[in-house]
Amino acid sequence: MTKAWMIACAATLLMTACDTKDVPAPTSEKAAEVAGDKTLASGLGDNPKFAAAIKAAGLDGVLAGPTPYTVLVPNDAAFDKLPAGAVDTLMSPAGRKDLTAVLTNHILPGTMLAADIGKAIDAGGGKTQIATLGGGTLTASRSGESIVLADATGTKAMVIGADGQRSNGVIHRIDAVLMPST
Repeated sequence: MTKAWMIACAATLLMTACDTKDVPAPTSEKAAEVAGDKTLASGLGDNPKFAAAIKAAGLDGVLAGPTPYTVLVPNDAAFDKLPAGAVDTLMSPAGRKDLTAVLTNHILPGTMLAADIGKAIDAGGGKTQIATLGGGTLTASRSGESIVLADATGTKAMVIGADGQRSNGVIHRIDAVLMPST
């Protein structure tokens, strides 16, 4: 295992030991029934830039494993909105640590369907905090009927495709890259 992955796992364990009343409950058994044997890793093909980044960071094996996750997958247009050269820098061997930080900001422990996130938003009076695998926090809220996720830098991503259920979790397609706090 890479050092970054071990740190991410430790952060997840620490965060799950904390008060997580705002985090929706995992529903991985339901997702597994719907998805059969299709894994999160096999569900990234519609977004080749995110899939390539996951592979470059060495996280593809994690998303093919049995542990349930919710993956927020930015579409290719979201990567095109990043500053010029940012993707190339992240994808370089020297950028792997930063790439892993960005990607683990898009992975949530457990399986959270859009309805679960919506219920948490409603219970939180219009917004809720969701822990990421990278140790960060995203703020979920609504814009009309759509779920909006905001990162620590203020970037907002709308869920444009929800509940792509897989045997080991769920994929939500989003329209922006969510950055970790610095």
